[in-house]
Order: sequence, then structure tokens, then C-alpha cells
Amino acid sequence: MRRTLPIITAALVLVTAACGSDDESTDVTSSPATADTAAADTTAGASATTVADGQGGGDGTDAAFPVTIEHKYGETTIEAEPMRVVSVGFGEHDNLLAIGVVPVAVRDWYGEQPYATWPWAQDELGDATPEVLSSTELNFEQIAALEPDLILGIASGMTDSDYATLSAIAPTVAQPADYVDYGTPWDVSIEIAGRATGHVPEAEQVIADTNQMFADARDEHPEFAGATAAVTFFFEEQPGAYNSEDIRSRALTELGFEIPAEIDELAGDAFFVSISAEDLSVIDTDVVVWIGSGAEAFDAIRDLPTRPTMRAFAEGREVVADDLLSAAFSHAGPLSLEYVIDELVPELALAVDGDPATEVASAAMIAPLSDDATSSGGEADAASQAWRLVFDSSVGFDEKAPHIEDADALQATVEAYTAASAAMGGITLEPTEVVVDGDTANVTYDVMFGDTAAYTALSGVIALVDGTWVVSRSEFCGFMASARNACPA
Repeated sequence: MRRTLPIITAALVLVTAACGSDDESTDVTSSPATADTAAADTTAGASATTVADGQGGGDGTDAAFPVTIEHKYGETTIEAEPMRVVSVGFGEHDNLLAIGVVPVAVRDWYGEQPYATWPWAQDELGDATPEVLSSTELNFEQIAALEPDLILGIASGMTDSDYATLSAIAPTVAQPADYVDYGTPWDVSIEIAGRATGHVPEAEQVIADTNQMFADARDEHPEFAGATAAVTFFFEEQPGAYNSEDIRSRALTELGFEIPAEIDELAGDAFFVSISAEDLSVIDTDVVVWIGSGAEAFDAIRDLPTRPTMRAFAEGREVVADDLLSAAFSHAGPLSLEYVIDELVPELALAVDGDPATEVASAAMIAPLSDDATSSGGEADAASQAWRLVFDSSVGFDEKAPHIEDADALQATVEAYTAASAAMGGITLEPTEVVVDGDTANVTYDVMFGDTAAYTALSGVIALVDGTWVVSRSEFCGFMASARNACPA
């Protein structure tokens, strides 16, 4: 069943993103699984079991232990069911929560989420208040003080030195040797977490359910099979793409797409590659999925000088993941993959047909300025982009917020506008003329319902506030009222 997720703040989705936290916590322990459970085939071992051998798992009791798990730095034996699990991988506690294990500490990543836990995992976290570890260097003293009996770090990128220190504190499971750092497939991560914690049946159920979601999507969209795809980004002034071992790319391959071998060759041992803005040919695939965060990132993608030369651009094969979808895509665990499949698959289906007349709603976030728009310089372009972004129903709250006065108080209105506009094929206010006069700009625009101009030659005002073009609350709410979506008093 699809979850209803609130729109929340995010940051650029790269494993190297850093965001600290000062949250305090109280102790928590393993909890019963919250997902439905069903078994797949696993054979219980009489003594220590080894993940690499594909042998048995546990049933949540000490009968499943000891268990030995092989990884990049050797092997780790866990003697008894752990009750105090510390998760040092980025977003890795999602997997633990999915199988019913609530860790006593979690690793912050980015996005300033409560207890570093995004909306798709909040139900599983419940009322627990795990300690939040820094996204930067691990504080070994802090971890030791938690008295863990298992440290899980499959998605941590830990070094051999980190492993040596952590394993002196408690049994520590590092990333498998068979994959690049941060490239362990979601199902392998879940399997390891299940065996390490004695929650094998829950892990098998989660894997089966998630595989079924992918299978259903493939069955519904046979056109995905064999089509090429690239998961792309713009970071530190340069575009780039993720290789086929990256967890985002793996999600696309599970839908039937293929990642070009050239991306893997360029990435080498890394999970991504930066490419030249002057040559985007390596990402000019049957479908291009842009991920990022905020208007600035998407403006940079829009302004790539060679992007209009791409076949994907000309044929409408681009999909844009907003902040929340980018985050879900980048966590790429069973809890977030449900949201990814719900939100991304319909856009992929629109993009893969290659018909420029087929509108991919999310691509409006990186659409060029209207050919009819009158530009009086850079500020006119910026004002036009901000205006379009604020009133584009397909754009999430996080992207709009910097450009709306008193945005936080209007979040519910923005979200209601998005929901109500879907029945009309989406609503955009397309600028046709922007005239800048000092710190204000007069915008002439058409109201578009899908591809149809419902109202034309309307006018509004946008103001420059501390270097950012901002729509006033009264201007925004005036249009919302006309759309029968009143702002709060």
C-alpha cells in the first residue's frame, strides 16, 4: 500500500553530504517487525553460519546464533542475538527498521530529519529516540558509551582503521568485499542485517515484497526492458552520473533498464563519475533521470549549455526527481523504494516513449524559459524562473519555499495545490513577458492546464528580497483563492 508522505527539507543526494545533529536519545532495543512476514528458502545451520556461504539464518532467538558474516575486512562472529545495535551506515537504519529492529543509534546523513529518519521510515521508528551520530567523522567514544552488542556499517564506507577501532568496541559488520563502497544491493544489505540481528524471516519477507513490487512494475511496463538509462546529477559545478553498481542505478536496472557500459568504464572503482559540461553524450540515453535538491541545482541543470543538443532533451526523455524523490531514490531501501516506484515509474513511462509531445510533468523543473518570454537581462530570467517554479503544481514545497513569502505557514496550501492540480494534468503559470523595475518585476503570464492555455495575458508582481526573487504571500494566496485553494488566515 502506498504511503502518504509529507514534503520535507532535503539536500543534495551524495554520500559525501554532511549534516551534524545534536539530538539526544534514550535507550531502545529490538522491536517486533512491523511489516507483514512470510518466509523464503533459507536453511538453518546448527552452528555458526556464514552469509557468503548462503547458509541459514535465525528466527529471532539465540537458536540462530552464533552467526559469522564475511565482509571487506574479514569476518565477524556474533555470539547471541544483539539487543543494542548501532547503525553507522548512511541511511542504513532504514533496513533495520524495515525488519523490526530499532537501533540505539543511527548515523546522520543530510536533510535535518527527526532522528535522521525520513518520512517513509517514521512509522517503523515509532516513538523511539535513537542517538544520532555525526555524518562526518565517527566519534568512537560516543559509540563505545552506547555499549552496543552489534555495530552495522554496510553503507558506511568505513576504512580498515575504522573497522579495527569499531570491532574493538563490539562485533562490527562492514561492507561486503564484492561491491564498491556504497554499492551493496538493497537485498544483500537486508539479508546481512537479518542474519546479523536474528531477524531472517522478516528480512526474507521484506525482500520478497520488494521484489514483487519491481516485478509488477516490469510487467506493467515491458517497454522498460533493454532501454538505456542514466541517473544524473549536478554537483560542485559539474554534471555527472552514477555507475551501474550504485544503488540508484540498481533500482532502474531492476525495472528493466540498462546503464551504459561507458559510464562504468569512466567511473572505474568509484560509484559515480563527473563529466564535462561540454560533452553530455555519455548520459544521452533513452531515459535521463536528474536528481538534486532545490532551485539552484535545477537551475544549473537547466543552464547546461550543451543540454539542448541531447536527443533526450529533444525527444522529451528527461525525468526530474524533486527533493523528496531524490532522497528516497538515494536511500534505495525497501521502505523508500515503495515511494520511488509509485512516483518515478509513471514519469519513466512518459519519458521512454520518445515522443516530444508527451509531457513529462517533472521535466518542467528544468524546462527552458518560454520562447515567448521577453528577457531584459539576467534578473528578468531569474524572476521568470522563480515565478514559474512557485506556481508549477508539479514542483514540491522544498523547491518553492525560498521563493514564497511566509512559506512555512503556507506548506499545506502548496501541497493541496499539487494534489488538486493533478486532475487537470498539472497547472503552470507560464511567463510571456517579464519587466524588471529595480527590486520588483511585473510578470505577464498564461495559466496552463496541462498543455492548454486556460487563461492568457494575466499579470502579477514578484520582488527581489536579499538576492532572491520572492512571490509575496498576498500574490500567492490571491492565485490560490482563484484556484479554490484558500490560504490559512
